Amino acid sequence: MDYMDIFGVWLSVFLTLSIFSYLYKDNPFYKAAEHLYIGISAGYVAVISFWQQIQPNLFGRLWPRIDVNADMGIFKSAWYFVYDVLNWVSTLGGWLDRSIFPANGIKGFDEISWIYVIPFILGIFMLLRLIPTLGWLARWAIAYIVGMAAGLRFYGFLNSDVLMQVKAATVDFSGDWWSIFNGLILLVGTLSGLVYFFFSKEQTGIVGKVSKVGIYFLMIKFGASFGFAVMGRISLLIGRFDDLIVSNSPENYYATMWLLSAMIILLGIWAFLDKPKPEDLAS
Repeated sequence: MDYMDIFGVWLSVFLTLSIFSYLYKDNPFYKAAEHLYIGISAGYVAVISFWQQIQPNLFGRLWPRIDVNADMGIFKSAWYFVYDVLNWVSTLGGWLDRSIFPANGIKGFDEISWIYVIPFILGIFMLLRLIPTLGWLARWAIAYIVGMAAGLRFYGFLNSDVLMQVKAATVDFSGDWWSIFNGLILLVGTLSGLVYFFFSKEQTGIVGKVSKVGIYFLMIKFGASFGFAVMGRISLLIGRFDDLIVSNSPENYYATMWLLSAMIILLGIWAFLDKPKPEDLAS
C-alpha cells in the first residue's frame, strides 16, 4: 500500500470520526467535515452536470462537428466565430488547454439545433442573477423552469400515482385465490385511505368506520417505510464501523486508534477553553 492510499484511509477515518463527534455536541471537527462534505458535493454535482449535460447536450447541439473544407456560408461562419470566442474566453486567451470547445465543433450531433438557443439564453439569464442591476432577467428563466417542471411532474404523478394506483386497485377475479385476496386488500386500502382524507363530510357512522380502516392501512404503510429507512441507515452505519475496524490495522498504522485518541484529547481541550467565564454567566 503506497502513501496516497494510506493518506486516503486516514482522511476517511478522520471525516467519519468528525461526523460521529456530533454525538458529543457541535464542535469544530463536525463543522469542518460538514462544510467539506457540502462543498465537495456541490462542486462534484456542478462538474458532472456540466460535462454530462451542458457541454454535450447544449453546446454540442448548438455547435456540432463541422467539415472545415465545406462551404458554410456567412451566417454559419459567424455562428462558429461565436464558438471560437467562447473557446478563447474558456481557455483564458489560449493559455489553458482546449477541452470545453474542441476544434471544429463538438462530436455527437450532425446539424445545428437552433431551438436550443432558448435554453442557452435562459441559462445566461440565470447567471445574471449575480449582477444586481440585471438580476431581474433571472425571473424569466426561473419562471420557465418552474412552469416546465410543474407540467412534467403533473404528468408523471398522474401516471404513477393516479392511473397506476387505479390499475393496481382493480381486482382480477380470473386469477388464483391468493392474487384475488391481494387485490381485495389493495382495493380496500385504497378506498379507505381516500375516505380518511375526505374532509367534506363528518367522519361518523359508516364513513367513520371506513376511515378508521384507512388509518390502519396508513399506519402500516408509514411504519414499513420508516422501518425500511432505518434499516438502510443502519446498514450504512455498520459499513462505517466496519471500515473503522479495518482501518485500525498495522498496514494502516492504526489510523482509527491514533485519530480517535487525538480527537478525544483535542475535544477535551476545546471543551475546557470553551467553558463560559463567571463574568459572562453573570451578564
